[in-house]
Amino acid sequence: MSDWWRGSVTYQIYPRSFQDSNGDGVGDLRGIHERLDHVAWLGADAIWLSPFFPSPMDDMGYDVSDYTGIDPLFGRMEDFDALLARAHELGLKVIIDQVLSHSSSRHPFFQESRQSRDNPKSDWYVWADPQPDGSPPNNWLSVFGGSAWEWDAQRRQYYLHNFLTTQPDFNFHNPEVQDWLLEQMRFWLERGVDGFRLDTVNFYFHDADLRSNRPNPQNGPVPPVNPYDMQDHAFSKSRDENIAFLLRMRKLLDEYPDRTMVGEVADGLRGLSIIAEYTSGNDRLHMAYTFEMLSRTFTAGHFRSRIEEFFATAPHGWPCWAFSNHDVVRHVTRWAGHGASDDVARLAAAMLLSFEGSVSLYQGEELGQTETELLYDELTDPPGLRFWPEDKGRDGCRTPMVWNDGPHGGFTSGKPWLPVKPPQLARNVAAQKGVAGSVLETYRALLQFRRSEPALIRGKSHFFDLPEPVLGFTRSHEGRTLACLFNLDTAPATLTIPGHGGLVGPSQAARIEGDRLTLGANGYAFLPVPETAVVS
Repeated sequence: MSDWWRGSVTYQIYPRSFQDSNGDGVGDLRGIHERLDHVAWLGADAIWLSPFFPSPMDDMGYDVSDYTGIDPLFGRMEDFDALLARAHELGLKVIIDQVLSHSSSRHPFFQESRQSRDNPKSDWYVWADPQPDGSPPNNWLSVFGGSAWEWDAQRRQYYLHNFLTTQPDFNFHNPEVQDWLLEQMRFWLERGVDGFRLDTVNFYFHDADLRSNRPNPQNGPVPPVNPYDMQDHAFSKSRDENIAFLLRMRKLLDEYPDRTMVGEVADGLRGLSIIAEYTSGNDRLHMAYTFEMLSRTFTAGHFRSRIEEFFATAPHGWPCWAFSNHDVVRHVTRWAGHGASDDVARLAAAMLLSFEGSVSLYQGEELGQTETELLYDELTDPPGLRFWPEDKGRDGCRTPMVWNDGPHGGFTSGKPWLPVKPPQLARNVAAQKGVAGSVLETYRALLQFRRSEPALIRGKSHFFDLPEPVLGFTRSHEGRTLACLFNLDTAPATLTIPGHGGLVGPSQAARIEGDRLTLGANGYAFLPVPETAVVS
């Protein structure tokens, strides 16, 4: 089996917002096809497509009603096949989302399951009787607010939904459910996809005894915006039984050459330990996608601790790091207090693309794109609609890709499903392409540099003990040791680097005088050094 995925860079495409080809205001597969050259030019190794399957779109496609079809909104199967072929022509692997933990409530199997307690699909979803007083079976909460249990008058039972009430959870304790879901994955493998991004991979199994969750030990005196965060979800997700199903998935993928799986692990209390468990050995996930760097925390100690803790816990595991995705505020906005926007964008790119592990970039990230400020009546996202204004939801990071400064940024000839506003329009592809020092050209240069330096793809990390706000480490591979140094603030920092080989690759606000390196505001630099080098 090839391990092309180890150290790879995957570019996440949110189909609704990448490119619209027919003027209906929603991005589609033909639009992605038209714009694939951009991703190849940038230098990514793979694309990850968020869901494009038939869906009522209550959760923008993460509520699947047909696992082997294409929603008409996005096109037809022929469009997907053409997109896949074109990606492969360009040397891009194609990874697609698999939303296996739950389906849409409109899925035919759920419609059958709710009919009675003894039909062929009656045990395919998680059903439970009410407590004697009519209340839900336990205290489990939904990620999107309220109880994780919804009453069904037809069956006179509650069903489990970790997300929307229209996203009922599959019962993974039923072997028939596992078998069927694996066959849905096989359909896409046979079609030629190169792998899967597994949505909410630690949500598959629930506690069969339906024990109530305990309070989160990190609870403070002030409740969070979403009460979901007040529980330790040890019984509603991240169950030990999950491992056995991961083994089955890996066995399936191993039937096909050069395929990969990256699992999304969301667990605020034990995320890294779960990722380590899910990726250890050669019979589980190839990689796990972590939320560890998707917060507002922007310190050298934080980034160092996340990387060191992962590899200490799972020396043979493999992470996939990301700073932004379709579920969180864009990182240039999250970290706006630490420097000028474009400086922070370039610094973040240099950091992420030098971390040990694989990397995921989110569309628009390469433009230094910022979060879109939306009005309440412009929202479509359920969490935003429910928790506004303290939590404005995820629409702000999902607004359309901006290709030029024309109407709607060249995304559509119609009215876009979410607006393109002036701050986002200003950060467009055409305005940055070919412009030395632009965020876009910096990303491309860094991706080229990463490909030219095996140490940045395969090298082990060793961190220097440097004071905040400076992050520094080496990546070493086959006799080549590269020092990677980053100033996470605006005040200049000066470091001593004995025996260095001078600046290599892209840099920002970096100046070398003898053994002394000065990093200005949000500066970064790469330098070859002896393997035993000590930076102070």
